[in-house]
Amino acid sequence: MKEKKKMAKKISKRDFLRYSVLGLGAAAASVGTARALAKGMINKERNSSSEPVADLGKYIRESPYSIQTARGVKCQICPNNCQLKEGQDSLCRTHMVKDGKLYSIAYGNPCSVHVDPIEKKPLFHFLPSSHSFSIATAGCTFACLNCQNWEISQESPRKTTNMDLMPVKVMEEAVQNGCRSVAYTYAEPIAFYEYMFDSAKFVRARGLKNILVSNGFINEKPLRDLCKYLDAASINLKGFNEEIYEKLNGGSLQPVMNSLKIIKEEGVWLEIINLVVPGWTDKPDMITQMCDWLAKSGFEETPLSFSRFFPLYKLKDLPYTPLDILEKAREIALKSGIKYVYIGNVPGSPAENTYCPNCKKMVVERRGFTILNNYIKDSACKFCGTKIAGVWS
Repeated sequence: MKEKKKMAKKISKRDFLRYSVLGLGAAAASVGTARALAKGMINKERNSSSEPVADLGKYIRESPYSIQTARGVKCQICPNNCQLKEGQDSLCRTHMVKDGKLYSIAYGNPCSVHVDPIEKKPLFHFLPSSHSFSIATAGCTFACLNCQNWEISQESPRKTTNMDLMPVKVMEEAVQNGCRSVAYTYAEPIAFYEYMFDSAKFVRARGLKNILVSNGFINEKPLRDLCKYLDAASINLKGFNEEIYEKLNGGSLQPVMNSLKIIKEEGVWLEIINLVVPGWTDKPDMITQMCDWLAKSGFEETPLSFSRFFPLYKLKDLPYTPLDILEKAREIALKSGIKYVYIGNVPGSPAENTYCPNCKKMVVERRGFTILNNYIKDSACKFCGTKIAGVWS
């Protein structure tokens, strides 16, 4: 009979970063490597002395966001509000209850570590052409049917190939690799909140920037605490309908709307992504409601990217998002009053570029993740002097 429990596998930091930094990174455009890491394919020499999953040792940290209830220990990090009894794991697979306390098992043991262009996050108005040291552990607070990184997001840190990279080492590796920022990304950073929070403190102290790439599904207190160390956030607003949020993502919309407002209130630079999934989030009425709410809620100068869906995971039978649907969505957003609207996952589209909302001239020309031309000077349009929202230097 096969072992029911898999072994937690480890590889050396040198080998892990060698594979990661030399172009084998896995964001939306290179998911295969993250899957390979999750399965242990890259580490051809398996470590036969790997520790049992029941003993994660130093990769466990007690969480500060929990309370004791009659039903068990309640996690207060995200709106899933898991109530767990002794030995149970959370829905995100990164927290457990032991001896009546809530612990993270995703602390210092990332399964994805890469150096990415910041445009890959995607962030189009934040330190263009710079690089971001990007990390993720296994686990996610959602269960999206269309997940791009499901082989790490829908797994436990017990089952992925991990490396030893404690918070201070995250900062040191970012510096050594010439990065101006650290991004918490790929899976769902809220699932490895404690690791992210402590890393962010070291990163901030060193003068680098912290970036959250997230679904925004987090409770107010931990979000406000985190915002003290955040410089930018890329939040995936996955639609604008509660029923669809539950069926497609296993989450809910209202907490994400609340998070967007909190991030803005806290002065963190924010950009919003909306993945347009055929048959789910592609209805013009839904897109109009979303854009109208954003404009009326003070997000007119918050960049909004409509991203093209690719058939993946449990939605492989769906088609690619038609280009005309994406163009229609952009038209709706601009009509609603949003000033900076992009189309993502369509290389070569003119909607990858940034245009001045006043003179309409192109001020940043992009091709994929590369900046070809930048006509922003002192945070303003070089042609007419209009301020272009963002963090440009």
